[in-house]
Amino acid sequence: MVLTPSTMLPLGHPLPTFRLPKVSGALAQQSPDATLESDDLPKKRPVLVMLICSHCPFVKHVEPELSRLEGDYGQRVSLLAVSSNSVITHPQDGPEGLRQQAERMGWTFPYLFDEQQSLARDLRGACTPEFYLFAPDSNAQQTLRYRGQLDRSRPGNGADLDGCDLRKAMDTVLAGQPLEGQQHASIGCNIKWHPGQEPPWFGSQA
Repeated sequence: MVLTPSTMLPLGHPLPTFRLPKVSGALAQQSPDATLESDDLPKKRPVLVMLICSHCPFVKHVEPELSRLEGDYGQRVSLLAVSSNSVITHPQDGPEGLRQQAERMGWTFPYLFDEQQSLARDLRGACTPEFYLFAPDSNAQQTLRYRGQLDRSRPGNGADLDGCDLRKAMDTVLAGQPLEGQQHASIGCNIKWHPGQEPPWFGSQA
């Protein structure tokens, strides 16, 4: 396990376009071949992309708060979980492991499998968990408003697992207000890139 911080993608970055298979969530239960495209998302609703996986101890630590976030914001924000870890090196992060995780936690938001790691690359993803909050701008384009940590809690540090950083960001965006103040990098396990296909920023982060 290598402690890795977010790269802190520049604010204002557009939501990447994607088409990824759903391994869990309502639509995935209806069809094993279900996919979700970025164009399918409600245009006027903020989008929260959560880079997570099934095995990471940092993700396991925040799982209860992710469940609470779904209960508190799931009707107002499009929550998307995405696993981009290589199943070559970490087969437990394949579709079946992700489904089991979602079922254990009772998550109903879409859980997407980024097998080619394209969405993680477009987001300059570095670690799990990592959070990206997009919201419509004046041109109705989804742009990045917040990226970084859920809160200060990490396994074993005793800080409250309350999602305060991300909750504040979502509350502000939902109120139509600009986000102010410093945004802090998430810290977790590094994304498990396919061997020999590590992105340029991997060496400086891992």
